[in-house]
Amino acid sequence: MNDIHQQHKYDRAKAYVAEIKEFYTHLIVYLFMVPTFIVINYYTTSFFWAIFPIAGWGIGVLCHAFQTFGWSPLFNKDWEKRKIEELLRDDEF
Repeated sequence: MNDIHQQHKYDRAKAYVAEIKEFYTHLIVYLFMVPTFIVINYYTTSFFWAIFPIAGWGIGVLCHAFQTFGWSPLFNKDWEKRKIEELLRDDEF
């Protein structure tokens, strides 16, 4: 029984590390693209259009961080636990 628990714990840790790696990859690409957008914008037009993809993508990176590191005002761990318990009690599920 303990081996199964340890394996499950290892699998969860491995999956979480993969999520963290994906987030940091996303962040690095974003941080590379921000100055790229600004440079392209500088040489193409006087209107600062780069703010739109920077802001939109930034919101996406922020949401990705919230998801990866466990901050969610609506669907936090307590909500997940309650929902799982509710579904386990439901005979029709």
